[in-house]
Amino acid sequence: MAIEIISERPISISELKQELETIKKRDKELNFRALRTEEYLQHFTESKGQAELHKKLESLSIPRLKDIHIVKIVDILPKTVDELKTILQGYTITVNNENLKKIIETVNKATG
Repeated sequence: MAIEIISERPISISELKQELETIKKRDKELNFRALRTEEYLQHFTESKGQAELHKKLESLSIPRLKDIHIVKIVDILPKTVDELKTILQGYTITVNNENLKKIIETVNKATG
């Protein structure tokens, strides 16, 4: 039986953590890779308010900023425009300085 991929969408680290919990409940235990991933997520993630931040960043309606970029921003939580530029330089996207500042303001308000 071959597995068929119906659709793909980027998920944040907090969503991955939730999915692993669902799999754990369903299968009673995780395989080796899933266990290692779960260990990593427990040490390096903070899932409070990430869904809300994701919605706020989407509501900014910044041109060319796609879901994959928003997920990466929510995962890393940059504090400065320079950190945000570093994150986005891995993608073929240009965002003007005004919109970069809006993103950072939104992230900083959400993270307190």
